[in-house]
Amino acid sequence: MLDPELLERITARRAELDELEEQLAKQLAEVRAERDELAVAERILERMTGQLAEERAPAAPMPGQVAGRAVMLIPHREPGVEEGSLPWDYQRIITAVRQAAGPVMAREVGEVVGVDVSVKAKLEPLRSKLVRLVDRGWLRKLPDGRFTTRL
Repeated sequence: MLDPELLERITARRAELDELEEQLAKQLAEVRAERDELAVAERILERMTGQLAEERAPAAPMPGQVAGRAVMLIPHREPGVEEGSLPWDYQRIITAVRQAAGPVMAREVGEVVGVDVSVKAKLEPLRSKLVRLVDRGWLRKLPDGRFTTRL
């Protein structure tokens, strides 16, 4: 015959374990739900990061290749990037703009740096360099088309 006290203890322990099992099952369901939410958040973050990278890609200048390494010939103006890091002809252009009494047209810069301003085909590459310096933050272009230093 079985001891009634032992049967009672077994029944009580079984009830405790059943209650614990319910709590753990509920906790497991909550953990799985949160894990699923995190997976969705991660996918959304990856998608948005990719979209932002695509949106910003056209704005970022494409570096050139020198000896198989990527280099940017005209770097962005940032703290620690000196004017001396620019190619020599760009340094001359910035100097010409800086030495002018005020904002200057591309033709005036061309006269200072020695470009034949009477030939439009020779003036356009200079204008392109001026615009590149504006895009990289070295110069500023005014609404009337004249250029000035950013300082």
